[in-house]
Amino acid sequence: MAEGSSHGRRRFSDKWGKHELDVLAVLSSAFPQWLTSRQIAQRVKAYADSYGELADQAAKAAFAKQFQRDRAKLTAMGIAIESRQPEYSSKSEGQDFASYRLQLGDEPRTRMHFEAEELPILAAANYLARSLAMSAKPAEKKNEDKRAHKSSRTQPHVAQAPTPGLGLDSIAPGLGTQSIPENLIRVVDSRRFTATVMFEGESINVAYTDSDDLATYVLEHPGATIVSPQEAVDAFVRRLNAAVSFREADVAAQDTTQLIAISELEEQLDSIPEDPDAPEAKTDRKASPIQTGSEVDRRLRLMLFLSAHLGEEYLLSELAERFIAVPKTPEEEKKNVQTIRKDIGTLTTVSDDGELAGSQFFDIDWSLLEAEGIVSATNSLGLERLAGVSPQYLSLLTASISYLAHSPLMSDADRKSADDLYDRLLEETSAPSDAPWLSLTGYELEPASYQVVSDAISRGNLLDMDYTDGAGRTRHKLVAPAKIYVDEGVYYAAVWTGVSEEDRKVPSSRAYDADVPRHTPVRNAESAKWQTLRLARIGRVESVEPKHDIAVPDVPLAELREWNFENGTPAVFVTDTKNLPFIFSLPDAKVEDFGEGQKIHLTVSSDSWFVAFCIAHARHISAVGPATLQTMCVARAEHELSMNTPTAED
Repeated sequence: MAEGSSHGRRRFSDKWGKHELDVLAVLSSAFPQWLTSRQIAQRVKAYADSYGELADQAAKAAFAKQFQRDRAKLTAMGIAIESRQPEYSSKSEGQDFASYRLQLGDEPRTRMHFEAEELPILAAANYLARSLAMSAKPAEKKNEDKRAHKSSRTQPHVAQAPTPGLGLDSIAPGLGTQSIPENLIRVVDSRRFTATVMFEGESINVAYTDSDDLATYVLEHPGATIVSPQEAVDAFVRRLNAAVSFREADVAAQDTTQLIAISELEEQLDSIPEDPDAPEAKTDRKASPIQTGSEVDRRLRLMLFLSAHLGEEYLLSELAERFIAVPKTPEEEKKNVQTIRKDIGTLTTVSDDGELAGSQFFDIDWSLLEAEGIVSATNSLGLERLAGVSPQYLSLLTASISYLAHSPLMSDADRKSADDLYDRLLEETSAPSDAPWLSLTGYELEPASYQVVSDAISRGNLLDMDYTDGAGRTRHKLVAPAKIYVDEGVYYAAVWTGVSEEDRKVPSSRAYDADVPRHTPVRNAESAKWQTLRLARIGRVESVEPKHDIAVPDVPLAELREWNFENGTPAVFVTDTKNLPFIFSLPDAKVEDFGEGQKIHLTVSSDSWFVAFCIAHARHISAVGPATLQTMCVARAEHELSMNTPTAED
């Protein structure tokens, strides 16, 4: 039995605690040559000590498992190791060894300096960009790995293209010590898939939760079409075909005594004990993403930073602050400096007999380090090729920063910082413009009309606009905007419609559509003059000066929302199955059993929202009422089908 084994199983032993670094060094020093599994096992000391010459099957299996684990850790940090099938020869003795090398690429990398105050926004944008890059799978590989739809977006995929995020750490030290807003992490991690959507002539990477979620996003952006992947296009078309077949549902309840509130139904279902043997009752445990140990993470970033800045001098205290944290006490500063000093020693460790413990990344001016605590590195292994940001990733990073600059997920101060950083990136870099911009479902970008509406409110002007309703009909409106607010990630404007052409300072020949209430307001006639409009549905918009000051009543948003609800339209939809998950997102709805499914009763204050909701969940909805809303759903679905139906070639 081999030394270091137990019952024939090899135990991995890493005396120096740096085998991932050694794997990187061995492959870097050999680049552009390919190394076989046997060559890697021989050159990385931790592997050689544990698995020897791979002379038996147990050693081969143990090495393969450990190497793939280390390879995944490096990939999770943005360093990809590509593989190819072995070239057979008479010297291979029948052994099948794959070959590996670093995936460096031939494109140049961008390097720029980031200020300390820019790091929080940069870290958040990097998190968003890397999450999108990891969830997007190359089109040619989608059919090869169906499990991609079930895995976490944060889980690294070794076989796919690399996520070039580590190079950013090398030019922005301290990035890894920044905290990411918890709400951003929660929103991003819940959207596990990406699709490319064409909207207003631009490509947008949309991160979404499921096909219903993506359908809602497309329907809430009139004119948007799904470009890829084909699976997303097909799923959307299936919903449109189902919506075209919507029947008209009677709004009245069969028996009002049988109506039950959604909240009460949810409580009843929660009180039913689960069958522990039922598959659906078992806990859905997500596979934890592969995490890179903090020491390895820090040393990799430190190694790349020094490789990218050969010959430059850095105080140990400065490196400790950049790669660990800003110290709060002198004792903490001393401890952090000692940690960085130890990291430098680990990266340049040589064994007692003069042989490298793994591989040495660079030389250090030891006299300068000992005398003044200054680190200066020379003779890199060529890892500076990894430092910086690739043009492709820079484009995605720039799009992420732009999103944060216009996202309701961020505070006003953070949005301003992101906007400043975005402007600087455009000035100092040449990021390619052909990469898609991005968006997250449920948290729309600041709409194009935002600034015009905001300026009109501050100046007391009117708005002359074209507004698209839920059925895709465009109406001409003249309104007095009062407030902009965000509700569940969506931008709205509260507008006063009690104005006319006579209130304009400069007359217009445009004919405006009258807003006739669908039914009598509950409160009073004044409430009927208030409307809430989705900013994303405002098309052409112009801020126009009024002839005189417009006396717009002040109204709290809470009261305005209450008016919208009281003046809403009673509506229903019928499902084909009971207790579908999406009905529980309607807390004010009521439910009654209806055949094999249920009839959901609710009050609709936004026709466009209801149309999008019903079409997005059309696979499980058979009828919609009243007739006006059913007609709007069918008309919108038919319109979308004309834009999204795949061709014969697809």
